[in-house]
Amino acid sequence: MYPPTSPYPHPPLHQTHSGPPPSKALTNTGHTTNYFHQQNNQHLQPHLPQHHPPPTVAPPAVRPPHPSAAAAQQYTPALPTNALYDPPPQQALYCTPDAYYGQQTYHAPQAQQLQHQLPHQQQQQQQHQPPVNGVGAPLYPIVSYPSAPGSSQYGTLRSSQSPCQAPGAVPTLVGAPLHQHPQTSADTNSIAPSGDMPNHSPPYNNYGYPGMQPAYQQGPASHGDSSPSHALYGQQQPQQYAQPFPNMSTLSAALGGLSGVPELELEALMPVNLLHERSLLPDRPLEAPEPNLSPDLRKVNCSPQTFRCTLSSIPQTQALLNKARLPLGLLLHPFRDLQQLPVITSNTIVRCRSCRTYINPFVSFLDQRRWKCNLCYRVNDVPDEFMYNPVTRSYGEPHKRPEVQNATVEFIASSDYMLRPPQPAVYLFVLDVSHNAVEAGYLQHFCDSLLDNLDKLPGDTRMRVGFLTFDSTVHFYNLQQGLSQPQMLVVSDIDDIFIPSHDSLMVNLKDSLELVKDLLGALPSMFRDSRVTHSALGPALQAAHQLMAPTGGRISVFQTQLPSLGAGLLPSREDPNQRSSSKGVQHLGPATDFYKKLALDCSGQQIAVDLFLLSSQYADLATLACVSKYSAGSIFYYPSYHHVHNPAQRDKFRKDLDRYLSRKIGFEAVMRIRCTKGLSIHTFHGNFFVRSTDLLSLANVNPDSAFAVQMSIDDSLVDSSLACFQAALLYTSSKGKRRIRVHTLCLPVVSQLSDVFAGADVQAITCLLANMAIDRSVSSSLGDARDALLNAVVDGLGVYRNTVSTLQQHGLIAPDNLRLFPLYILALLKQKALRTGTSTRLDERVFAMCEFKTQPLQQMMRMVYPDMYRMDTISDQGSLHLNDTVVPQPRLLHLSAERLSRDGAFLLDCGSVLYLWVGKCVNEIFIRDVLGCPNYASIPPNMTDIPELETKLSERVRAFLDWLQDNRAFSCLFYVVREDASAKLDFFQNMVEDRSEMGLSYHEFLQNLLQQMSK
Repeated sequence: MYPPTSPYPHPPLHQTHSGPPPSKALTNTGHTTNYFHQQNNQHLQPHLPQHHPPPTVAPPAVRPPHPSAAAAQQYTPALPTNALYDPPPQQALYCTPDAYYGQQTYHAPQAQQLQHQLPHQQQQQQQHQPPVNGVGAPLYPIVSYPSAPGSSQYGTLRSSQSPCQAPGAVPTLVGAPLHQHPQTSADTNSIAPSGDMPNHSPPYNNYGYPGMQPAYQQGPASHGDSSPSHALYGQQQPQQYAQPFPNMSTLSAALGGLSGVPELELEALMPVNLLHERSLLPDRPLEAPEPNLSPDLRKVNCSPQTFRCTLSSIPQTQALLNKARLPLGLLLHPFRDLQQLPVITSNTIVRCRSCRTYINPFVSFLDQRRWKCNLCYRVNDVPDEFMYNPVTRSYGEPHKRPEVQNATVEFIASSDYMLRPPQPAVYLFVLDVSHNAVEAGYLQHFCDSLLDNLDKLPGDTRMRVGFLTFDSTVHFYNLQQGLSQPQMLVVSDIDDIFIPSHDSLMVNLKDSLELVKDLLGALPSMFRDSRVTHSALGPALQAAHQLMAPTGGRISVFQTQLPSLGAGLLPSREDPNQRSSSKGVQHLGPATDFYKKLALDCSGQQIAVDLFLLSSQYADLATLACVSKYSAGSIFYYPSYHHVHNPAQRDKFRKDLDRYLSRKIGFEAVMRIRCTKGLSIHTFHGNFFVRSTDLLSLANVNPDSAFAVQMSIDDSLVDSSLACFQAALLYTSSKGKRRIRVHTLCLPVVSQLSDVFAGADVQAITCLLANMAIDRSVSSSLGDARDALLNAVVDGLGVYRNTVSTLQQHGLIAPDNLRLFPLYILALLKQKALRTGTSTRLDERVFAMCEFKTQPLQQMMRMVYPDMYRMDTISDQGSLHLNDTVVPQPRLLHLSAERLSRDGAFLLDCGSVLYLWVGKCVNEIFIRDVLGCPNYASIPPNMTDIPELETKLSERVRAFLDWLQDNRAFSCLFYVVREDASAKLDFFQNMVEDRSEMGLSYHEFLQNLLQQMSK
């Protein structure tokens, strides 16, 4: 058995796992430091570097409940005893980093400019400037830097991605917080592809939902015109502002007469009356705001797609953070695919002697021989080898080294970072072959996909594979080189599972390739006539753990039903009659700790378990998910999967498998997050095991998983002008190389409340709040989580109205950069994970919760508030030109049935599902040129793709769909929905601004907020 690895050459912490999972507090979940100390405190070793002392978490304060209006009772129950948004020690329900943000470049006062940065850091090498990410961006070769001649080898990396994001680049989806999104300007695309498309049909009004209140009657559909002349919430248009809108000088005076406050910061704080403002969405998805740093530091800062903070300006003290009532946290996507990555091979990796921070662009060089750490401020010596610059091949320029010119770098680790030789890539596939699995028909598609991707599995000549199938017994397969055909070995004693052979079940793929192909070709027919209905998943996982323990690796489990035999068997806990209950949802937590304990045992042996659940019935995902959650695995769920009756799910499963089998992977990984002295981490969100206060154990790491971190301010930062955060990921590549990927983020420190609000990132805040709400739902109740989300909006906007903005304006006022905060929270309350009042399968709800905890920000924001575009009027105006392909850029639309019209076609991007809604009166040219049908009546009811037609309109629509798909890791389901089709309900459930059985309309929600803020 190999010991777990650590980012340092010290012995790792030993792990023991026993007993049921501990109870979860508001801000310290099962993945928190409290949980670690409860489980492993007796094993902590003092020699592990610990920059931050373990945070102390005081009991949350009890806030008085906000009074509620009768019309909004479901949103205004009495506050729970510990409010979700309270910051530490009264912790807050906040953020995860990653979102679409509009660009904001607000500049801090001159007194806060970096004083210890030397002028030589202005010399940025041109070849290391970040490329613009996105579809069509040039794929740069990997840049590899050697050390001084004669001291090391050149290192290379085959993955690709830019370490920094150029201004204006579209961020990738990462993870999970909602923060701020300033509005961006873009051309509107409202030119019809032909001049004979009519635009005279009646508006699409109240389709499939109860009528709205008189104050929220729907007016005529908006066809790309966002002018205030169209009343959104009533037939009578409200007056936009009861008093003159404040200009910059007025706003500056209202903010305390601040001097030197940049104009963009004032724009972020400009008050917006949400009850009067009709169009809040920007034309394009938001980009991340730029922190107020000097141009030189901004140029080398970490890409917001990789590292993002809910506040782009860090408060000086915890008291100031508490006063702002905004969450402080990080969203991190550490292993994402990059287009360019500097890879550094050196005998000496330069780190701070005190806190072990890796040298980065934000350190200070006192002279050529000394540098000051930007986290703990210790002065360190510059090693002789670091004096050599591999770019210019000259000595005496340490400030021009690639480590000091790039915020994201990757080091080839020396033997000092290894406790054992790097493990090979090892893959074990555990397959359900019960009668239910045979009926679902997934096995044939799995075998076909794996056969197609055998040569694409990440690994080298040492790569090993194995197969295990199960129903009421467990079946092993001898694939040892030299056999004429695979041999099946059956173990029927599932109560005392054992391994029948230890040297022939996990085989070298290169040596046994033909036997593996023979087995994959035979598996679907071997169990075709099976009538075994039981599932011994628990014993199969126990056997898989025994097989993988000597090396570590990845277990891929495919399950189609509730486990019914042996260890880990589960009863059915779902009551279908309670699916639409508004009183609370039961059984969101695991029924047994068997799968959690097994996951912790796997994590200790560097084994991750990925779960594929393909089930048409309840399978208790809340319990099964633990095996992936605590082993740093991934979860895939395909509800109602059937290879014939559900072709959309079948095609998605096949495409997801292709991506899953070929994507990059890191083994036996650990990740440590460090931050500036005075800051500390108190809660993590994602799939991992917390080994110490700031160290995560990741048996596997993949490019599609993200993490969120909550932070607190322990000591005043009054003597600091900058706050820095560094994430170091130590892993073994599939080629057997030990590597360290380092990301460093730098943000300004501010002392005024207005500066804190000006730097708020609404999307990152929303994503972090979503993570916290998921934890609260499991540890307390769904009602408490919903109440805390509502209170977070009330508190944040209340502080702005009462403290930041002293302008006497009536109505519900929000700063411009938080104008979408109420809308996002309303949308979050109506998502599957947190909604009430409408029928939601328990497994689907739990899977939505799992996605919120692991998805990158952009993907999460599409889940919270999907993107909607009008497609029948797209034009080339404002389009992107990528590799000789014209990609239209239609403007975003609000999610309301009012924005639909029967003469249009609208695309709804929900992240994992795309809907193309086609109105009854849409022009037949669109139907013919895009859908390939002669008229509306001939559109098939179950259309799940768009044909490739040689028409200009078809090319434009398909180019836009392909562009959307290329910006995410896994494929989307696609449905063409006719206006009169039964599938329209799924589409209209995403119209979150309308009143429905899931909750209030947006206008009613704002009125409810205003009533609570007025108490």
